[in-house]
Amino acid sequence: MNITDRKILHDGFYKLTQLLVQDGPEQLKRERFEPGSAVAALVFDTQKQRYVFVRQFRVGSESELLEIPAGMLDKQGEDPEQAIRREIQEELGYEVDQLTFIRNFYSSPGGSAEQLWLYYAEVSRQTGAGGGVADEHENIDVVLLSYDELVAEPWQDAKTLIAAQWVQLQ
Repeated sequence: MNITDRKILHDGFYKLTQLLVQDGPEQLKRERFEPGSAVAALVFDTQKQRYVFVRQFRVGSESELLEIPAGMLDKQGEDPEQAIRREIQEELGYEVDQLTFIRNFYSSPGGSAEQLWLYYAEVSRQTGAGGGVADEHENIDVVLLSYDELVAEPWQDAKTLIAAQWVQLQ
């Protein structure tokens, strides 16, 4: 299979592209959601001995979700490590002491081009209020969980489930 043509169907907050895919003698039309690339981190406060999560409304689920802090890799010249440090500061108010790269992956490659860089971050100093960025219309609650609470939580968010499983394997 190979892609023979691309047409932008929508270019707003997110982009939707139609691809023409050659599959032998057949040409197939497929739509691809293009939200950009993202970063996320499982954050552990070494002073409080708790994992730090965010709770916020998500359009996809049409509900509030408990998840690891994350954000788009959308600032000019910013690499994934810089982006996740910024997101942790904005959403949680913490400075990162130690950052460990876990993996990058496609979140849903059947119809989405989004790639996600996943990290584990240790923090000990909360230097800001967190809660997100007002002009980005973020309304984030910070939630602390023990290891046992993390393991027992019925995660609905894939990146958070992957991070929770990763920490259980360590």
